[in-house]
Amino acid sequence: MIAGRINALGQRDAKARDGAARGDRQPHVTNAAGFTFVELLVVISIIALLMAVLLPALQWARGQAKAMVCQATLRQWGMALAACTEDHQGRFPTDGLWLLRGAILSGKDANEPQDSFHHFPTRDIACCPTATRSPGNIFAGDGVRTNAFYYGYVQGSHGSAFTAWEITIPAPAFQGSYGFNRWLFFRFSDSMLRDGRANPDLLSLRGRTDTPVLLDAKFPWCSPTANESPPWGPDSPFDPGFNSLCMNRHSAYVNGLFLDWSVRPVGLKELWTLKWYDEFDTAGRWTKAGGATPEDWPKWMRPLRDY
Repeated sequence: MIAGRINALGQRDAKARDGAARGDRQPHVTNAAGFTFVELLVVISIIALLMAVLLPALQWARGQAKAMVCQATLRQWGMALAACTEDHQGRFPTDGLWLLRGAILSGKDANEPQDSFHHFPTRDIACCPTATRSPGNIFAGDGVRTNAFYYGYVQGSHGSAFTAWEITIPAPAFQGSYGFNRWLFFRFSDSMLRDGRANPDLLSLRGRTDTPVLLDAKFPWCSPTANESPPWGPDSPFDPGFNSLCMNRHSAYVNGLFLDWSVRPVGLKELWTLKWYDEFDTAGRWTKAGGATPEDWPKWMRPLRDY
């Protein structure tokens, strides 16, 4: 009996060795089926939802990055203007357009080299990164250009929140998206005009932290007045006052360089509180101190912060 069991075990071991030698394996069960159509739609829907959620955040981050580059550009302007005023007893040139172009216009052949403004090239810092595109030609129904301007010897096209302005005459053509406070270059007060004095020693003025020099603008210069009304819309008929500055370039703000050479964002309603010239009323009718309420502003500006 024992011998029989030993023989049975020997036979089983022999069969196992023979099977191992032949490479017998248990078959694996595999699932060859892929994604179903419904599963694929679910995946696509999730991806689309994530993109819809992330895209506004990415656009906001992109806008913030451009605003920071814009401020860095204005700081470069500040360094150049600080050097210029120190070399000229605290005074700016009489024509700020030369400053923006970076060259003094001599009236000679436009193809001849122009004298550099304080040996400082401005072409690479003439535009805010949000507004570098050409303004192009915008025509009304009668074929008249609606973005053209003519101021004395200067001709060109004004820009917008996302396009640069362009000077075509005097040549050579030049583009930019910042505007200078013309009061600082023309006159700073009515008394100076009456006395025949212009170009004051700007570095001796008080309140320089609130005196704008250069800001995001749709026009090469701006000369706002205290009682000037806000524009009825961001694209209302153009003028070189507050209308040149009121735009949504940096999420209801524009960046500005001030006379103390500081750079900061300025709220659109805050523009009415800055010290544009000596007699400018910083508590005028369009300020909180002057009694203005949100309902007094044009509809597009009512949600903006009051100052």
